Amino acid sequence: MTDVLTVHGGHPLKGDISVRGAKNLVSKAMVATLLGESPSTLRAIPQIADVRIVSGLLELHGVHVTGGDALGELHFDPTNVETAHVADIDAHAGSSRIPILFCGPLLHRLGEAFIPDLGGCRIGERPIDYHLEVLRQFGALVEKRPEGLRLAAPQRLQGTKLTLPYPSVGSTEQVLLTAVRAAGLTELSNAAIEPEILDLIAVLQKMGAIISVDTDRVIRIEGVDSLQGFTHTAMPDRIEAASWACAALATHGEIYVEGARQPDMMTFLNVFRKIGGAFEVDDAGIRFWRGGDAQRSVVLETDVHPGFMTDWQQPLVVALTQTRGLSIVHETVYENRLGFTQALVDMGATIQLYRECLGGLPCRFGQRNFKHSAVVSGPTPLRGADIEVPDLRGGFSYLIAALAAEGTSTVRGIDLIYRGYEQFLDKLDAVGARYERG
Repeated sequence: MTDVLTVHGGHPLKGDISVRGAKNLVSKAMVATLLGESPSTLRAIPQIADVRIVSGLLELHGVHVTGGDALGELHFDPTNVETAHVADIDAHAGSSRIPILFCGPLLHRLGEAFIPDLGGCRIGERPIDYHLEVLRQFGALVEKRPEGLRLAAPQRLQGTKLTLPYPSVGSTEQVLLTAVRAAGLTELSNAAIEPEILDLIAVLQKMGAIISVDTDRVIRIEGVDSLQGFTHTAMPDRIEAASWACAALATHGEIYVEGARQPDMMTFLNVFRKIGGAFEVDDAGIRFWRGGDAQRSVVLETDVHPGFMTDWQQPLVVALTQTRGLSIVHETVYENRLGFTQALVDMGATIQLYRECLGGLPCRFGQRNFKHSAVVSGPTPLRGADIEVPDLRGGFSYLIAALAAEGTSTVRGIDLIYRGYEQFLDKLDAVGARYERG
């Protein structure tokens, strides 16, 4: 099987790797090319599955995509945008949830859109209700069909005033991609303000959009009649950079991450230092290593930006199994994200899950039947095991655990990791990991 890695753990990871554009920005900026009336160029694009999926979906809709993956630059010509068959969209989208973000741009360009049933990582409900309600408020007609959703805009979409019940990244992206060409003013309250959101706003501003961001999570968009293409270099992937940092700490290694950027990672770097990690920042990247014996426990709560992002949580939990003390992790973004810890317990970690909100203020999962808090006791020796990848971030975290463990592990389902980690096998080679494919 090519979807399996046999990992020989217990060896420090040492070496240099590089990260390119953020998965959580690049795919959305690619969707934004649909809105332009002239070609766009996006740079620092990683070779990941999500890029291939979105490229295929754009081409299905008549966008001409050219450029080489190795160069990290793609060109998009949206001159001949057209309707795609829903079955083709379904086949190309696979497990990606990106197609829902095509709705606003397609409604502006074509007056209609077809969206199949959506997949994505199973780490929580991640309902699309926010998206559909947003589109309805702009004036879109939404019809549910057995094969998915049909949306129509009989007339130009209209700006509106919205308040999100939770600062959802996906819903904020939906508003931005829809509001920029809607008539009038759109005001979005309780918006997500992650760095990737701000980078998407920079892309849209280059295209001719008028967008302001207030300090109280309010985003205002003045709709314009047309947008042009853009040239943009994507911000680096702060999630991948943090994942390699955790790998260095968990394996007692040292990894230099070229492209890692301190301003985007300040919250992570503070926690990394608190648990005994060390780092050194230079103009090109950040070097991460384990800071001697000064390991300490931590009380950590995930949150929307500027809090500790949920995608950093899983690799950090693996690192916490190898640090001294009792740490508490309270997951407030995805209700089922701590489910991945059972495999770590099977490998020898001491982790207990609780339904209560531990270590911080009550969250929206506190009175519900979700085990969303964890107590991690370390350090505990990990032993090799047979592991199945559950989701993108959990999958890379399992790789870290396998590399830190004594003995040999079999990690199945690694193809899922390609969705967000560029050439990760080549990077494992660069830091001296010992494994075999298949």
